Amino acid sequence: MGKKYQSLTPSLIDFIEDQHLFFVATAMAEGTINLSPKGMDAFRVIDPAKIIWLNLTGSGNETATHLQHTPRMTIMFCAFEGKPVILRLYGKAKVFHPRDEEYQQYLSHFPETPGSRQIIEMEIELVQTSCGMAVPLMQFREDRTLLVDWAKNKGESGLQEYLKNKNQTSLDGHETGIFETKK
Repeated sequence: MGKKYQSLTPSLIDFIEDQHLFFVATAMAEGTINLSPKGMDAFRVIDPAKIIWLNLTGSGNETATHLQHTPRMTIMFCAFEGKPVILRLYGKAKVFHPRDEEYQQYLSHFPETPGSRQIIEMEIELVQTSCGMAVPLMQFREDRTLLVDWAKNKGESGLQEYLKNKNQTSLDGHETGIFETKK
């Protein structure tokens, strides 16, 4: 059954590297909770207590908004193939935009991906596994290319316009900081 760890073990890192999907949850003290599925080649373990993931342009920008106010974040992986397991990472996270030095430093960890808008860094405070015995078995076929194709078709100026129109304000009306200069 479930176990708790202070950081990732080598076997848990191997498990993460085999996954095609993860879920990210954030929330401010009040307002809408955000829970988002993430895919593609967008997650990296930096060390047993630190991860990063590449956040791609989407219809909203809730994670970045929430983390400006409350740095709590939970990441969850589920085994849909093989041995059942659910893995949760709890910690404090920061958002880095293309204008930030940290974004530029971390970007080399990922393949070039059109529509990349932020890199999220999380310092892990708690790792928890649970059984996952009720999670269905599903077979991975392939990553969808729709988001990358959409971003390529938009081009850089089209993406910037989309971010201005769709990514500056959260569902609850808070500024996302996507165009804010670092203070």
